[in-house]
Order: sequence, then structure tokens, then C-alpha cells
Amino acid sequence: MDLKTAGALRRLRLVSAPEAVSFLLLLVCSVLKRATDFNAVPVMGMVHGILFILYVVFWALAWRSTRWGWKRAGWLLLLSVLPTGGFFAERTLARESEDAVGAAVAARGRSETVGA
Repeated sequence: MDLKTAGALRRLRLVSAPEAVSFLLLLVCSVLKRATDFNAVPVMGMVHGILFILYVVFWALAWRSTRWGWKRAGWLLLLSVLPTGGFFAERTLARESEDAVGAAVAARGRSETVGA
């Protein structure tokens, strides 16, 4: 993997946890709306919507860069619609991103020693 792939994974990873938090907050706001006079659903809905769209866009870019199979890509997309799925996606993507950076650095080191 190259640094472009690592960057795509990093962007997806960085948006996955905030997307999960916004989903949980939206659920809390929905309950509070029905139980009290507090209504933050329109604001949290918009915040969560923007983060969800970013997640899907970054997911598509990462899928294109990493060439995941259908099963892997589908699993990461499914995690975005589960209330705490973004946290699991973030953990998985952190490992994959570190591996991608390590592979890119190793490949760069090999190319520099071959050219010397």
C-alpha cells in the first residue's frame, strides 16, 4: 500500500468516531424530545447527517484506494448505520492504517536502497 491509501484510511478513521458519537447524541435527543420540552433533534440531525455523508464519501474513496472485497466494504458501510458501529470501524481502520503506513515506509526504504 502507498501513502495515498494510508491517507484515505486515515480520513475514514477520523470521521468514524465522531459519526458514532453524533448518532448516539441524536438518539438521546430523540428521547429527550419525547420526554421533555427539550428539542435539539433538528440541530443534531443536521450534524449527524453531515458526518454520515462524510463517512460514506470517505468510505467510497478508501474502498477505491484499498480495493477491499465486497464483504469487507459492506461490513464497514454497515457499521456506519449501527449506533456504536463507528467505534468498531475506527478500531479496525486504525490497525489497517498503521499497516498501510508501515508498508509504504518499508517500500520507500527498499526503493532508496536499490537506487543507491
